[in-house]
Amino acid sequence: MKHLFTNLKGDFFGGITAGIVALPLALAFGVSSGLGPSAGLYGAIFISFFAALFGGTNTQISGPTAPMTAVSMIVIASIVAIYDGSVEKALPVILTVFLLGGLMQIGLGLIGIGKYIRYIPYPVVSGFMTAIGVIILVTQLLPAMGYYPKEDEGFVDNFKPKAEEIILDNILKEEAGEGILVLEDFQETIRRAQGITEGDMLKEAQTLAKSEASGVIGAIKVLPRAIKQINWMELALALATILIIYGFKRITTAIPSALVALLVVSGIAYGFGLDYRPIEEIPSGLPIPNLAIFTGFKLGSVTPYIFTALTLALLGAIDSLLTSVVADNMTKTKHRPNKELVGQGIGNSIAAIFGGIPGAGATIRTVVNIKAGGKTKLSGMIAGVLLLIILLSLGPVASQIPAAVLAGILVTVGIGVMDYKGLKAIPNLPRDLKLGPLKLSSEVVIMLVVLVLSSIWNLVYAVGIGLIIASLMFMKKMGDLTAERSDVKSLEKEVGWSDEVGFPKNLKEKVFIKHLKGPLFFGSTSEFQALANQIPKTASTVIIRMDRMQYMDQSGLYALEDVLIDLRKSGIYVLFVDVLPQPRYMMERVDLIPDLVPDENIFSNFEECLNWIKINVHEKQSATTQV
Repeated sequence: MKHLFTNLKGDFFGGITAGIVALPLALAFGVSSGLGPSAGLYGAIFISFFAALFGGTNTQISGPTAPMTAVSMIVIASIVAIYDGSVEKALPVILTVFLLGGLMQIGLGLIGIGKYIRYIPYPVVSGFMTAIGVIILVTQLLPAMGYYPKEDEGFVDNFKPKAEEIILDNILKEEAGEGILVLEDFQETIRRAQGITEGDMLKEAQTLAKSEASGVIGAIKVLPRAIKQINWMELALALATILIIYGFKRITTAIPSALVALLVVSGIAYGFGLDYRPIEEIPSGLPIPNLAIFTGFKLGSVTPYIFTALTLALLGAIDSLLTSVVADNMTKTKHRPNKELVGQGIGNSIAAIFGGIPGAGATIRTVVNIKAGGKTKLSGMIAGVLLLIILLSLGPVASQIPAAVLAGILVTVGIGVMDYKGLKAIPNLPRDLKLGPLKLSSEVVIMLVVLVLSSIWNLVYAVGIGLIIASLMFMKKMGDLTAERSDVKSLEKEVGWSDEVGFPKNLKEKVFIKHLKGPLFFGSTSEFQALANQIPKTASTVIIRMDRMQYMDQSGLYALEDVLIDLRKSGIYVLFVDVLPQPRYMMERVDLIPDLVPDENIFSNFEECLNWIKINVHEKQSATTQV
């Protein structure tokens, strides 16, 4: 904190510039999420300020981002559907889930998870980011054409029979809960059913229609209807926005092209009195805490979304720390990952209380901040304050922004967020995976699985499945490499290590050496367990050299135990050479040492073992010959 005001001028310009860049995106992400533009603005204000104040990356600018908004959109849609399409009724539960995600993020930082985020495989991140782009791009095609499913009477009519079923089902559930539902008398059911109005039916049908058209698959389903009912005014505004965003970048990047497009197209639409659809009204005045989060809290309504909240926390962590790395590279500094997670969690928690959508560190805004001169936490705080001033002074003006303009901005965001680097690499990656006659790249398979499942099914589960597949493939590769490097061969066939050159020739058929290279873990146990079957009947002694086996897990431990038991049953003597601390500790915990391999059979180097071999194995061989 003592360095907060050391770069006042640079931080001021950096914060102002980043705040201006954030404005159109905050509004657009808010609309895209389903909670409206004010939710995006509230999220940008509080996350930017508090994540900067408490975070671990000095130049980070935080706020709603494409990945966080894509997941939030799914959370909001699913909860709103449960509450009969009423955002107002669902809002406390939605914000509680967001608050829980923020608190989890704080917890992740406190327990030190930040330093492990870098272990997430690139194909998973690549597939996820491209899926985010696809989701945003496809779902914004409908509003860009001025098509809103719940306002399409022909489409809504298809859902009226289903709406009747749902309303009747709800009545029966209410009666069952009140204990008045009996088979002999349906008079109360009939009375309540007669109280259902045409408006109630329409509202339920509109909720079903909106739900049916949500997501990538839903948007594609209704796309033919949207094309037939294009609102040419809305489409023109969206296309004008897209053209200005891409065209203005060719002129200069000093001024954010998204902001220029927002001001120019909105100004023309409003100034010429065009018949366009404005965004939802942005409330004037200071944001007010939504106390219903606490007063109306019910554990049962939030429990199904705990995993989703954790996903938001992890996604926000990944999103933020990737941006932190970019900031480090630009400023030649080093961020503190766990502190950054705590700061992001605090920002997201406070934003949720005030009705904002969750966010994370934003790469473009952070880069803009650094280029404009931002160097300390003050820049991120100034960006948040600027957005608050805009909210208080220009709220009514911002409410006149055409919805199609924000849709156009989001289309460019969707195109820009895709991982083109990963997509371009697809033809060039090594094909290391065989599926029948096909040879594929495991990296490409992981990326495509995450991409497809995220786009058409569920972002949360897709990432989890991607991580599982990546982990399994990694374990398979490590197991194969370990097995390949540590094949069991007789001393005559195997190229020995340098200290084995002088091994007595007359003992080579009696003594076999097993070289363990690399970890003995669950990915390599099956190959290792074949050891007992590979040793010829002529062998009386096996030397297991462990000086290059740094690690052994529980699976490896029990695999080794099984092999030692098999060797003992076959009358084969086992010697260990140079057992490293971690494997020895594991073996001593289960009494593998000394029960199966006594201390006198463990040697600190191969020379000591060789001396023992020359005396003991030779004596046994001589004794056998005499008999």
